[in-house]
Amino acid sequence: MQKLIDFLNNKFAPKATVINRNVWINVLKDSILQTLPFILVSSLITLLTLPGNVWKWWPNLWPISTYTFGLLSIFVAFLIPFNLMERKRLRKQRLIAGLTSVALFLMMTKPVIDANSMAKVNFGYFGAGGMFVAMICGIIVGLIMQLFGKFSFFKEDTVIPDFVTSWFDSMLPVGITIVLGWIVIIQLNLDIYHVIVNIFTPLGSILESLPGFMLVMFIYTFLYSMGISSWVLTPIVTPLMIQAIQKNADLVAAGHNPTFIVTYEVVFVGFLFWGGVGTTMPLNLMMLRAKSQRLRALGKACIVPAIFNINEPTVFGTIVWNPYLMLPMWLNGLILPAVTYLGLKMGITAIPSAVNQLWYIPFPIGSWLISPHVGSIILALIVFAVATLIWYPFFKVYDLNEFKKEQEVK
Repeated sequence: MQKLIDFLNNKFAPKATVINRNVWINVLKDSILQTLPFILVSSLITLLTLPGNVWKWWPNLWPISTYTFGLLSIFVAFLIPFNLMERKRLRKQRLIAGLTSVALFLMMTKPVIDANSMAKVNFGYFGAGGMFVAMICGIIVGLIMQLFGKFSFFKEDTVIPDFVTSWFDSMLPVGITIVLGWIVIIQLNLDIYHVIVNIFTPLGSILESLPGFMLVMFIYTFLYSMGISSWVLTPIVTPLMIQAIQKNADLVAAGHNPTFIVTYEVVFVGFLFWGGVGTTMPLNLMMLRAKSQRLRALGKACIVPAIFNINEPTVFGTIVWNPYLMLPMWLNGLILPAVTYLGLKMGITAIPSAVNQLWYIPFPIGSWLISPHVGSIILALIVFAVATLIWYPFFKVYDLNEFKKEQEVK
């Protein structure tokens, strides 16, 4: 293990640092980190809504989450070009760049406007589900605004006030952006959201195979590590997982053993995603003992939601666009599904055959509930141990790097 840590310190860390200094990486990372207060509020609300599953009189708190985490994509669409203008020292354009990106993003949601001017739009596009589209909008607007950053219709010695020249100078990049959106979205009738879903549709046919399971779970972690919700896979993967658990139940009812391994219960409730997508619970526990003061503070803030498999604070606060921790998350997406699949195939415990989508049940309690055998606890702990081994060397290097930065500031 020490040799691996030395290798990561001497070979991997310098390259990761170079990537970390890239302007676009920092813009994307900053834009997502700046939304963390909304994510933390939403995570807290998610916890506070859980008693409502037991007590019907419990107040419905979901609207609070809807207008915090549920608007995440709009926030990111604004922040990406805003932060790019900051880093490129084009501060006069930062507000108009952010607002232009929001306008383009809303256009991409393709709202249906009736005769009474009532607009109907899929509200899910505004939250984490629209993150990919929001990033596309932000990058496009950022590039256009950067291209016209030094452009002006007026000479330097003009007597016209700066705020007036800024208005007119912004008209050209704003006009180009919105006209481009009008051509692509309205005239060509292109639905970016459906395009993204169609790209991943073929994955459904291979989900129940070991390579297919590994590939789909890798894509989950890959997208999530970039701050993009795995919503694009939900309409494809979730129905197949539900069908699989139903087929297992039918097999058991007919006196046969269940054979379908890739179910919602296996992935989200029982074995694979401890602490949330990417199996981040081991990382969160390591953060509690970090040398870095910042990481320790984040670990304390994120641990309670993580226990209930709510890992947005952990992921958005430490992993997203962070090369030190993105790589181990990808490895988890490949290795842990194989461990889970082979463990169930070998009969360490019975394959789940009853519907149980209580994703917020802490591990390994959920493991026992979906398959009440000692082997379920054993398999869940094996997955946890393997995930810990994957996270540990990368976290140690990242923690040391953050600790050194904090010491330099002092």
